[in-house]
Amino acid sequence: MRIFTIGYEGVTQAALIDTLRAAGVRLLADVRAVPLSRRPGFSKNILAAGLREAGIDYVGFKALGTPPAGREAARKHNHALLSEIYAGQLELPEAMVQAAQLVDRAGEVPTALLCFERSPDCCHRSLLVQTVMPDAEVVDLFV
Repeated sequence: MRIFTIGYEGVTQAALIDTLRAAGVRLLADVRAVPLSRRPGFSKNILAAGLREAGIDYVGFKALGTPPAGREAARKHNHALLSEIYAGQLELPEAMVQAAQLVDRAGEVPTALLCFERSPDCCHRSLLVQTVMPDAEVVDLFV
């Protein structure tokens, strides 16, 4: 299985969609706990509408997002603490269900995981892939 990741830090919705289309992505899996954004075009409904116009499906997986303490650790570049907090998040029943759904969908169509951070090394999406898709080929997209 191949899984793409992408962050929208510092980009426009149009540029993000162009990058997804160029990579052949057909499903964007939003793995933000809070799918709202102050950046124009990246709140859930507006993003889903833009993706739909481009022929890309959108699915939100809020339970696979990072809880507030994990987001704070990420902002402080404390990856060890983020990893610890996020491991606990992935043990929650709702997260386990959504992780299984994500793996199923990603096995069917080219899928990209979306979060804010530009670098996957500073984001929970790399931890998510390592945990639930350890054998996947990971392609990190940059806009």
